Amino acid sequence: MLTLLRYLWALPNTLIGLVFCAVARVSGGEVAVVDGVVEAHGGWTRAALRPNPFMRNGIAAITFGHVVIGADAFQLQRTRVHERVHVRQYGTFGPFFLPLYFLSSAWCLCRRVDPYRENVFEREAYRIEAEWRERFG
Repeated sequence: MLTLLRYLWALPNTLIGLVFCAVARVSGGEVAVVDGVVEAHGGWTRAALRPNPFMRNGIAAITFGHVVIGADAFQLQRTRVHERVHVRQYGTFGPFFLPLYFLSSAWCLCRRVDPYRENVFEREAYRIEAEWRERFG
């Protein structure tokens, strides 16, 4: 029951991700469900996540609710632990996750620190990812 509530609580954000999945699929990408999370890659997503003036290194993967969009299958696999932390965060904060995420980044900018790496949500994801890699390699 709690799992169902987390899915429903994150649903507004998941719907954003499902739109990206549909566009990815129509443009030749792939969509699959992995451990209860919808993952999409390829097609349009590769172009959307590649390096650009706003994201020098591009984005390997991004999470919207219970949907993870990756540049390709390798990036989805490589970032799976990190992105699952964000899935859990969406389950906790629901429709408030994105505003809270952006507020955390804005607070970082005010403090003149990296708005991505110092974002409280990213710090948690990187910490858990590092612990997982230390434990499981």
